[in-house]
Amino acid sequence: MVVSERRRRLGLTVERDGSLVLRAPQGCDAERAETFLREGEAWLADKLRRREEHPPAHPVREFRDGETFAYLGRGYRLRIDGEGQGAVRLVAGRIVIAEVLGRDPVAARRALVGWYRDTGQRWARGRLQPWAARMEVREPDVVVRDVGNRWGTFRVGDGARGTMALHWALFQLPAHLVDYVIAHELAHIRISGHGADYWSLLRQAIPECEERKRELDDLGRRLWLGDIGQQG
Repeated sequence: MVVSERRRRLGLTVERDGSLVLRAPQGCDAERAETFLREGEAWLADKLRRREEHPPAHPVREFRDGETFAYLGRGYRLRIDGEGQGAVRLVAGRIVIAEVLGRDPVAARRALVGWYRDTGQRWARGRLQPWAARMEVREPDVVVRDVGNRWGTFRVGDGARGTMALHWALFQLPAHLVDYVIAHELAHIRISGHGADYWSLLRQAIPECEERKRELDDLGRRLWLGDIGQQG
């Protein structure tokens, strides 16, 4: 169990190595934690079963002409550009990176991940208001970064809005799955954990939420998470 004084709610995650981590606020008593775990048994069993049936197969990418990277469900071929007009940009159906970056895979990875973060954050901000209205919650602040083994998190902050964090790799997925993650985290503003009440609330906003969850589990295990191969 990981205890944090900044955390307000309990959370359970399945790490990429298969281990379980219970995150709890400081001062959380054992009875509350046990109740939370009991309510999440069905979610946890489903998560572990899917992991066993479909182990992660995240690809390795190289920064060379023709390599494919996805954005919002569509594959884009990479083009190394000697013009140097910006580090990373999307032009005429290609993801273009400056030639100087193409010669340095670590720098290229950093630049491309930064591009996913910037473009993803702009996109998510444009989608937040209608989903918040549908869930009848206030719009939280939104950031895009590496959130480890989760696609998104919501944390109550010092202010009233709280903060939603989305994984940069999420924006490789089709838009309807990014929307699902956004709605999933917004539901946690009202209900913590993944009990029956939580899924009932999410189903009101997305009637097909179980189908989207299965699709996310399937596609998510095959997303590029930043692993790069040796280039010759």
